Amino acid sequence: MEIDEEEIDEAVLARLYLTLHDGGRAWKSFDWDAMNRLHEKGFIESPVGKAKSVLFTEDGLKASERLF
Repeated sequence: MEIDEEEIDEAVLARLYLTLHDGGRAWKSFDWDAMNRLHEKGFIESPVGKAKSVLFTEDGLKASERLF
């Protein structure tokens, strides 16, 4: 069975949306590969760093809201 990374990314984006706080920040306790793909797609700022949260981009917020 082939892994559908697009569906994984949508699930991670939706779960990030559920943890929104402080005006667009979300807890980043998800798979690093998925987080990097979301960053490459322009949905979140760089997940690399010591902060335990990541900042959504405007496109990322819109995309995550569409999932609900």
